Amino acid sequence: MEEVKEYFQIATKNLKTRSLRSWLTILGIVIGVFLIIALLALSEGIKKTVEKQLLALGSEMIFVMPGDLSNPIAMFMGGAKLEKNDIDAIKRTQGVDKVITLSYSALVVRYDEEGQTILLNAFDWKEGREILENYQGWSLKEGTWLVPGKREVIIGSQVETEMFKTPVKVNSEFNIKGRKFKIVGILNSTGSKQDDASIYLDIVPYQDLTGEKKDTAQAAMIKVREGSQIDRVAQDIKESLEKTRKRRVGADVADFSVITSTKMGDIAASILGAIQIAIVGFASIAIIVGGIGIMNTMFTSVRERIREIGIMKAVGATDKAILTIFLFEATIIGFIGGIGGTALGALFAKTLEIYAQFHPLFYLSTAVTPGLILFGLIFSLFVGSVSGFFPAKRAAKLKPVDALRHYE
Repeated sequence: MEEVKEYFQIATKNLKTRSLRSWLTILGIVIGVFLIIALLALSEGIKKTVEKQLLALGSEMIFVMPGDLSNPIAMFMGGAKLEKNDIDAIKRTQGVDKVITLSYSALVVRYDEEGQTILLNAFDWKEGREILENYQGWSLKEGTWLVPGKREVIIGSQVETEMFKTPVKVNSEFNIKGRKFKIVGILNSTGSKQDDASIYLDIVPYQDLTGEKKDTAQAAMIKVREGSQIDRVAQDIKESLEKTRKRRVGADVADFSVITSTKMGDIAASILGAIQIAIVGFASIAIIVGGIGIMNTMFTSVRERIREIGIMKAVGATDKAILTIFLFEATIIGFIGGIGGTALGALFAKTLEIYAQFHPLFYLSTAVTPGLILFGLIFSLFVGSVSGFFPAKRAAKLKPVDALRHYE
């Protein structure tokens, strides 16, 4: 044990002697570990946020959205419409309990002489309130629910405090395209910043406002009847939509996707899984570069200290002792780099999370777990040890006579 302590002290002294080179090598490890910790914390946090949002959707809900699953952008930006025949076909499908039609568009909303572009979400409120309140967890922070058919709106929590310079108050009015809408309620946070930064109104005044054709919608939420198999109902809805749309000239049977919350979870998991693999791949390149830096530093150190190694062997130092000293040097570099990279990565991820809490557009959580921190430290130790092994082995194999003859 005393020998190990002595080897460690020698290694530390050697690193201090070449402090600039040592710190530059440590910096390479810091950058690599920083990238790994920060990106893994962010990606895991995003994954948990998505899972939480999907859980909030409820296992008994089905969503009919424009576009194809293979093109997620088109699902949210597509211009396809559900016609009255489509909506009636969904309602007639066996296992369907309730259907909420919804439409959305971003419009300029004026409040207290200030204008902001805000997303308006319109529901068939008569059918939708029960589902939104009882199954989606919506609740009012202040005010009352809107009355179907009237020019009334409820607003997300972000609209109240962050979208306008003047805080929005209940019983005040918005001006949208020259029409006044009374603000009757403010929602508690739903956990989604897109939802919290939106305005909600009944489908009838929305259609009057936008000129959208009556009895149409951009999407639909379907509550499945209790006891029904959600996948079977989803398949039946898809087949019903295909039949009704085939009858209409020019209607594309594939321009709508029928999705369950489970299916959405699978899609999100596959996307996030691919992102995490890419993150680890890019970060690994950085850590490999750092490992090469350690190896280069150690080989240079061996070359510069050949005579010193020869003297140590001449006075009795064993191959094991030389190997241990050089391995300690490499491991110390890796460990210090790991501490620095892990601390900076965790700090960066948490800083982004805190910033996101005050940003009006998105929520973001991070997952800086003890396991992730331990991984960062162990990984950096491993990189340091592996990178230093071959230079240390070369140093240990030097013959005392050849080492003492070296003059470079």
